[in-house]
Amino acid sequence: MSPFGKVAVLMGGRSAERDISLDSGSRVLAALQRQGVDAQAFDPAERPLSDLAAFDRAFIALHGRYGEDGTIQGALELMGVPYTGSGVMASAVGMDKWRTKLIWRAAGLPMPNFIMLDENCDFEAAERHLGLPIFVKPACEGSSIGITRVSRAGQLQAAYREAAKHDTLVIAEQAISGGEYTVAVLGDEALPVVRIVPATEFYDYEAKYLRNDTQYLCPCGLPEAREREMRAQALAAFRILGCRGWGRVDFLMDERGATYLLEINTSPGMTDHSLVPMAARAAGISYEQLVWRVLEQAALG
Repeated sequence: MSPFGKVAVLMGGRSAERDISLDSGSRVLAALQRQGVDAQAFDPAERPLSDLAAFDRAFIALHGRYGEDGTIQGALELMGVPYTGSGVMASAVGMDKWRTKLIWRAAGLPMPNFIMLDENCDFEAAERHLGLPIFVKPACEGSSIGITRVSRAGQLQAAYREAAKHDTLVIAEQAISGGEYTVAVLGDEALPVVRIVPATEFYDYEAKYLRNDTQYLCPCGLPEAREREMRAQALAAFRILGCRGWGRVDFLMDERGATYLLEINTSPGMTDHSLVPMAARAAGISYEQLVWRVLEQAALG
C-alpha cells in the first residue's frame, strides 16, 4: 500500500501548454498507478478547485499559466494539500523570465545580455545594442511559445509584436550559439547534463514536441570537470530562487565554452520527449522511481 493516500495528478488546465500537460500528466498518472498509488486525474479546467480538498497530495503536472506560476500552489496552500515542486513565491518568480534574470544577475550568475521591449522603444538601437541574431520571447510563457529568432536588421519590431500577443512583458536576448544544455534538479541533486541538438534553427515548439530528429546527448560530451561546474551552477540558480522538490535549469554555451543561464522550469515536462526523465535515466533512475521521488517530496509552505 502506498504511503501517499489519495493523490490528484493535476493536468490540462487553461494555459497555452494544455496539450503538453495532458501528455505529461497521463504518463505520471499511469506510472503512479503501476506502483499501487491511489492516483486520479484532475483537470482544473473541468473541475472546481474545491474538489482538491478531498485529496491527500497533489502531483502538479500542469505547465504554464495557472499551473506553474504560483496560482495553483496558492490554492493548494489554502486547502492544506501538500503538492509537488516549488512553493508559491518560487513558482511565480520562475515563471517570469525577466524577474528570474534580475535575481540571477543580482546573485552574480552569468546570463546572456538582454533588454525589455515595448511598443515605443527604439528597435534599431536595440538591435545595435544586442547584436544579431536576437531571440525575442514573451516573459511569462513556456515551451517556446511566441518566440522568434531575429537574424536580419529591421525584423525586431515584428518579432516584438508576435511575442506581445502572448504577454505584456517581452524580452529581447542576445543569441548564444555554441550549444544548448539542460540540468534537471531532483531534491538536492543535479542530474547528468543533457545536450540538445535541434535539427531546426533553434529548439522551438516543433523541435521539443513534434519532431523525432532532435538529438539529446546524455552523456553530454563535456569534460567531467566542466559538467560538474554546470551542475553546481544549476543548483545555485535553483536555490537562489527558493525552488524545491524538482525542476530544470536551461543553459546556453558560447563558442569559447562559457556557459550562460537561460531560464528555469519549475514544473518540467514528463512526456516521451521530455528532458528530466532522460537525465534521470542516465542517473539510473527509472520513470517510476522518478515520479515516486517527486511525489514523496510534496510539501506545504
